[in-house]
Amino acid sequence: RACDRLRCTACDFRVSLFNDYVWDQSCDYLFFRNNMPELSKLRAKMIKKKGARAYACQCSWRSIDELTDLQTEQQLRWVCGKH
Repeated sequence: RACDRLRCTACDFRVSLFNDYVWDQSCDYLFFRNNMPELSKLRAKMIKKKGARAYACQCSWRSIDELTDLQTEQQLRWVCGKH
């Protein structure tokens, strides 16, 4: 189970999550920097995949399709935004 209020300490943006989607391989830093948090713009690079979840802030993004411990990924600076 994942926190639904993640916040990035690098860009100070809330991490958005999208159920049943993954990010296209062509996604890059500038795409997220220019388009977060506009869902209408982000959809251009979202691919439907049942059971997956796409996460993104303004500087980092991940597509998850299996149980994964995000705390082990050192480059991610996502923390619980407190409930």
